[in-house]
Amino acid sequence: MKALLPLCLSLALLHLTSHAQKKKPWKGQAPIKTVNTATKPVQKQYKGVFELSNGVYCSNDFAGARLNGVVANNDTLVTILITPENTPINFSPWYAFKIWAKTPKSVYVKITYPERVRHRYYPKVSDDGKTWRGLHPRRYFPGKAIKAKGSRALPAEVTMRLNLTKQPLWVAAQELITSKDANTWGDKLSKLPFVTKTVIGKSREGRPLHLLKIGQANDKKMIMVLSRQHPPEVTGYLCMQSFIETICSDHPIAKKFRKVYNTYLVPMVNPDGVDNGHWRHSTGGIDLNRDWQAANQPETQAVQKFMREIKARKGGKFYFGVDFHSTWEDIYYTVDPKLKGNMPGLVPKMIKAAAAEIPRYTPNIKPSMGNDGRYLTSARYFFWKHQAEALTFEIGDHTPRPLIKKKGKFSALKLMELMLKAQ
Repeated sequence: MKALLPLCLSLALLHLTSHAQKKKPWKGQAPIKTVNTATKPVQKQYKGVFELSNGVYCSNDFAGARLNGVVANNDTLVTILITPENTPINFSPWYAFKIWAKTPKSVYVKITYPERVRHRYYPKVSDDGKTWRGLHPRRYFPGKAIKAKGSRALPAEVTMRLNLTKQPLWVAAQELITSKDANTWGDKLSKLPFVTKTVIGKSREGRPLHLLKIGQANDKKMIMVLSRQHPPEVTGYLCMQSFIETICSDHPIAKKFRKVYNTYLVPMVNPDGVDNGHWRHSTGGIDLNRDWQAANQPETQAVQKFMREIKARKGGKFYFGVDFHSTWEDIYYTVDPKLKGNMPGLVPKMIKAAAAEIPRYTPNIKPSMGNDGRYLTSARYFFWKHQAEALTFEIGDHTPRPLIKKKGKFSALKLMELMLKAQ
């Protein structure tokens, strides 16, 4: 499993300070609207190694890469273009590439985007594609912040100063965690005696959709966990890993929980989008987390089919469903508290109990589901179709990784504790 070295101290302090100074919590996204999820075309990248005139090389020839154009402006400046898979699209401009030089040299690398797109993710760098660190602030030069419709004020382009050698340097918007990495992590967990790994379907490009079953119960009581519907949302994936590893741990509560409840996990719902370096969409060209009503895409179809069939076969219930995501800041999108599912009050109690374990942490909670009964997102599908208490668990783009791990761990522990008391 890939790890991230601590980001520069100044960056972490800047994030925490700005968070603490907010008088009001972030309100989150606007109300979700129904969109057409019929398959649309996507534009694939031209993959390869690009030799530039100044002796610099760039590559996007690896899973998860995003680099759509590159040119050497002069001996010390390289400009890179990043474009989305199709439009319209959310504000998640993912980038990932490798860069090196024939002889050691310092170069400036400018990242540019199409008109009206802004730079969102602070660069991460790696010497091996596995261990990542934040680019030093003194090597980062953002352009003027400009307000764009539907986003915060952000620069239209940024420049980095990189010291290059013959050894490729990896540069990415977040840690690079591909479908292969997720499968390796799942294989490791499946060696535990109470974990089994199966395939419930295939993505549009034929990648397997892996399902992990965690527990030794009879499927009368179940929970459902999803992650990576949106490719760049790595911080949500990291929280999911901590959440699941806690359920798989030797903690007494976890051991007892696995005898009563089975946990089902699809760790990477959108492997095509992840491996193709998409900003938001699947290979079907749509946002999978808007396809739960129409179910036009094979990925959402596979998850829905599994949940329907296991309930029909075992006669059980899903008591909790959670989908891990990333956004600008940490936020919990919960069910309208007036609505009651299979275990009323579970989610608010879990959030409050988990937050109490983290010093000086106040959770940002936004009920986001009305009473119209439509499956506009996976969380709404969990609630309206299966009456599972549902949560969209959002982690901030720049939330410190130790805090992410704590949130995943304590959320799992408090959830298990509350569900065992309620059985």
